[in-house]
This record gives sequence, C-alpha cells and structure tokens, in this order.
Amino acid sequence: MITAIVFIAAAIGCSDSAKKENSDSANNLSHTIAATEEIDSIELNNGSKWKIAEGMINYIRNMESDVKLFSETNNKNLNDLLNLGSGLQKNINLLTSNCTMTGKAHDELHKWLLPYIDLVDKLNKSKDSIEAKATFIEIENAFIVFNKYFE
Repeated sequence: MITAIVFIAAAIGCSDSAKKENSDSANNLSHTIAATEEIDSIELNNGSKWKIAEGMINYIRNMESDVKLFSETNNKNLNDLLNLGSGLQKNINLLTSNCTMTGKAHDELHKWLLPYIDLVDKLNKSKDSIEAKATFIEIENAFIVFNKYFE
C-alpha cells in the first residue's frame, strides 16, 4: 500500500513538472516568435543602412567584438557564457544611457535592440550550458541582422 502511494505521488509530481516544462517551452517559443516578428519589421533607410550615432555604435561594436571573440574559443561552459552575458549587459546599459538618436533611425534601432536585450537577459538567466549555448547562437544571429540594417 505504501509503495502504491509513493508511486502515485511521484507520478503526480512528474506530471506537474512536465506541465511546467511544457508551459515554459510554450512561453519561450512565443517570446522567440515575437522577437522574430519585430526584427522582421525593421526597414532600411530608402534602401540604405541606418547610420547609428558614433557614441552609440561603439558600444554595439564592443558587444559584437566580444561575441565574435567568444565564438572563436573552444571553451563555452556555462560560467564562460554567463560572464559573456554580464559583459554584454554592461555595454547595453552604457548604450541605453548614452542614447542620442531620434527619429526613424532611433525607432528602427529599437526594433533590433529590444529583442537583443531580451536575448542577453535570457543568456544571463540560463540554468545550463545547453540553454546558454542556444541563446548564444541567437545572439550571434542578432548581429547578422544588425549589420544588414545598420552601420
């Protein structure tokens, strides 16, 4: 009888855990879809790339350089990825606190920047190296998109 109760309790616990994991996966998927839709809506400046203010582009290029350098290393454990995320967040903070852009260029940059900020936040909250590595790849791809629309 005790064995049956333990088995039932374990089954219920696993079921609740599976529901939570499915819910988390659905939330991550909807977040990714929303970010992709926002990035897809970036427009060029009459066929040309948008110019980013000099004081701001430096922070973006610093982040891009950090991502490229990290990509070239073989050791991508969770601690290394979290350290990268911390550095990216520092540059995001500097970028946003030194924002001098206005108008359409500013609006288009935000279409890229907001999903990127979410990716860095997701990287910083990663619980394991598999999740962090997947997020890192998304961050790498974000810079491909950035360079398509901005200079």
